[in-house]
Amino acid sequence: MATIRPFSDEQARLLVNLAMRYETWRDAERELAAMPYDLRRKTVSGNIYLYEIFDRGGNGTSLGRMDDQNQIKFDDYHERKSALKDRISQLRGTLAESAALYRALRLPLLSSDAGPILRECDRRKLLGETLLVVGTNAMAAYMVEANGFIDLPDETEDFDLAWVRETEGDAGDAVWAMLKAVDPTFTINTERDFQARNAKAYEVELLVAPSRAATLPSTDKPKPVPLPEQEWLLHGRPVDQVVGCRDGSPARIVAPDPRWFALHKLWMAEQSKRNPLKRPKDKAQGLALLDAVAQAMPHYRIDETFRRELPPELAPILQRWVSLREHNSVPDW
Repeated sequence: MATIRPFSDEQARLLVNLAMRYETWRDAERELAAMPYDLRRKTVSGNIYLYEIFDRGGNGTSLGRMDDQNQIKFDDYHERKSALKDRISQLRGTLAESAALYRALRLPLLSSDAGPILRECDRRKLLGETLLVVGTNAMAAYMVEANGFIDLPDETEDFDLAWVRETEGDAGDAVWAMLKAVDPTFTINTERDFQARNAKAYEVELLVAPSRAATLPSTDKPKPVPLPEQEWLLHGRPVDQVVGCRDGSPARIVAPDPRWFALHKLWMAEQSKRNPLKRPKDKAQGLALLDAVAQAMPHYRIDETFRRELPPELAPILQRWVSLREHNSVPDW
């Protein structure tokens, strides 16, 4: 049975402060992103007009002649944008202080490559309702949720996201636009079109449950193959935490309910189709996370109500884990 090593009081306080500072910075970034790219004056045939600019290329549309009303609009826009930029600059400083302390206190770290992807997802309001972190990167969030360290193998150099949007909407190319904003070198793997890869060979895979496949825009990329086992990760209550990255920056993770994630990992460890090099890690993560839930996450109850929700594939796996805990034996999985 894995033993959770609780965070110190100092570490726990830092986590609370980091989350608050991150959310304040994130909200300011969202407010700035929601503003028009720019408002500019343009002279056309001797008359001055106000233009809303859409992009760096200067493309835009006229808002009419520069009368008193448009002058107020112009002044308010630039005053608000300047104030927001100043505020964001200050917030980045305080956020960097918390992130530096996070590393100094040796709290769970996420890979540096995952951070920019998560922050861009969060800025675009994709985390939670549209995307969940479902791979090894989720383990850092589970440690914060458990308020302690879980002994696990190092994270892998890839990133797994699951599309979980319940209803169709005007999502556009949500995932692909987000990835290209993070790194324009991302391209789709022609042999595995559910996977994107950048110039550094960092891989991002998109997964989807059959029940959510219809809400994924047909033009978006990568293009995941619906997997029935992804349905399990839609159950329960997601974990939502802010963690630190190895490069000293913070990122927010929204990951599946730890009980369902752990059982899914243990199921994966038994599948012959699974890469044999990944199965030992799946097993280690699943067992350690279930132990962490039992020891340090009382708000995620493993009780009869939970058991009744389990499909036939997962119920025996949970029972085996319960038996191992009762006998305090080394797992012979």
